[in-house]
Amino acid sequence: MFFISIVLDAECDCDKVSAQAFFITGRLVQIQQVIQLLNQNLPHDAHTDGDILLMLELPENDKFFKKKKKLLEDMGCYAKHVSIQSSASPGELKSSLLLMLQRARIINLDELELYFGGEDVTDMVGFNSPRNEMEALNSILTAIAKLDGEHCSTTALQELRVAAVNLISELGEKFKEERKVVTQSRCEQEKCLQQWGKDRGVKSQLEISYFEGAGRGAVARQDMRIGDIALEIPLSIVISENLVHEYDMYSILEKVKGMSAETMLLLWSMKEKHNPDSKFRLYFDTLPEVFNTGLSFGMEAIMALDGTLLLEEIVQAKEHLRAQYDELFPSLCNDHPDVFPPEQYRWEQFLWACELWYSNSMKILFSDGKLRTCLIPVAGFLNHSTCPHIMHYGKVDSTTNSIKFPLSRSCNAGEQCFLGYGSFSSSHLLTFYGFLPQLDNYYDLIPLDIDVASNEDCADTDLTSDWTSHMVRGTWFSKNHSIFHYGLPPPLLDRMRRARNPFLQSMTLTPENLEIELEILRDLCSLFEDMRDGLGDPEFENRETTSWDVKLAVDFKDLQRRIFSSIVASCQAGCELVECELQRYTL
Repeated sequence: MFFISIVLDAECDCDKVSAQAFFITGRLVQIQQVIQLLNQNLPHDAHTDGDILLMLELPENDKFFKKKKKLLEDMGCYAKHVSIQSSASPGELKSSLLLMLQRARIINLDELELYFGGEDVTDMVGFNSPRNEMEALNSILTAIAKLDGEHCSTTALQELRVAAVNLISELGEKFKEERKVVTQSRCEQEKCLQQWGKDRGVKSQLEISYFEGAGRGAVARQDMRIGDIALEIPLSIVISENLVHEYDMYSILEKVKGMSAETMLLLWSMKEKHNPDSKFRLYFDTLPEVFNTGLSFGMEAIMALDGTLLLEEIVQAKEHLRAQYDELFPSLCNDHPDVFPPEQYRWEQFLWACELWYSNSMKILFSDGKLRTCLIPVAGFLNHSTCPHIMHYGKVDSTTNSIKFPLSRSCNAGEQCFLGYGSFSSSHLLTFYGFLPQLDNYYDLIPLDIDVASNEDCADTDLTSDWTSHMVRGTWFSKNHSIFHYGLPPPLLDRMRRARNPFLQSMTLTPENLEIELEILRDLCSLFEDMRDGLGDPEFENRETTSWDVKLAVDFKDLQRRIFSSIVASCQAGCELVECELQRYTL
């Protein structure tokens, strides 16, 4: 994940734009404002010397290049740049920034955002997710930064930068996660580790603290701005596969068929935890004796997940790990007891090591171009957020031979500094990290196994028809609950329509189309009512006295129930819309 700038590679279609309405952050812009924006996108040779050209690039190797290109074309202006007059007024600068933000949002869409947004540009140019908004705004800052040398004293560029930073700050406030600091007195071991890291070249603007309901986390020591390095870790203290090569066990493990680097590291950490002379002794001292992840759920918690897909996922994950353990032990201990002492390689210790690597490891791109799974002391204390401060940290800086953690949004002194673990669902975060997000998670998906028409049956090549799998999520995330949309994903609706009418050309208000809509909505409503009812009734017992794993299981089940209920409600509301339209044809 790295910042990109945007170069759009086609000319502006002025006739198309002047003939249609244009949306900016959800508000309709009048035609004359659109024309004003178009004037900023004339060919390069038409610009005056006072113009500033900001380049925003859609890479042709983007996995969804065609979809994004189509959305940009549907905006009506697929230009090579955004041009800003150095003498632009505040209003003109605001319009330019909003136009840039529209484009940057589309360019930074991920697969799920494209799926749930469909092909309607009016849905995609507005807010899509905290991740998308952060990426879009930071790509604009990157484009501005590239012009600093040429236009460093330009007031317009400075004001544009300030406006973009302010939007990022507003986003951070909107998705702010506040947890009370319990105490720092419990962090003696962590302080020792921080000092150990500092002595070995770690540069940090963070302090470790305990937070209510979240355990350990990192707090900013001072105010930090976008681009500041919150943490820098030298490679010399990063735990990666190269480290195992220095130990006796490597010559044994490299001969084991199917042995991966990750499994070697897992076995290494089981032994190194008990090594009093380990270079990483202080790091292992800060690790918990028990990781409270879904992999450690007891039987009561497992049973509390009845009716959810997570039940099967956790059971299968534990069975996979047990099978992996049985393949290795006790044979390694029997054949090499000096290297693999039996007392250090019991099942409980193996599960502990698995949870350590699942919950604390990071994928890092090294200078040789290889992606490696690593443990990074100190950085592991950073907690996850829906709208994190740090988003881009997965690459070794070859100049400093270190891993840097720069800020994508500012973090004030005393504020918890969050890291983005990735675009994970709550079920994944619960299973492998042991928590549920505090805020709504845009990646909480329900995969669907619905028998729908194949592409061969479809009469056209509309881009919504090429999705090979389908899913739903809470309909409260959707911006469009009107007829033909209902807050549901367009590719799913498109597939279900074509299953009933393979030669469907367009969605218009005809009795035939409306009957199909009603049939689809009733089928979906019935499906998700059954799924919701399969979860049973909500549990209202006192959760303060409930064990950690049962509490997590019940909270997850409540989340699933909320998602199913939202889909049922949206389908019912959609049925009412369609029935009202049908009544017009029967009167």
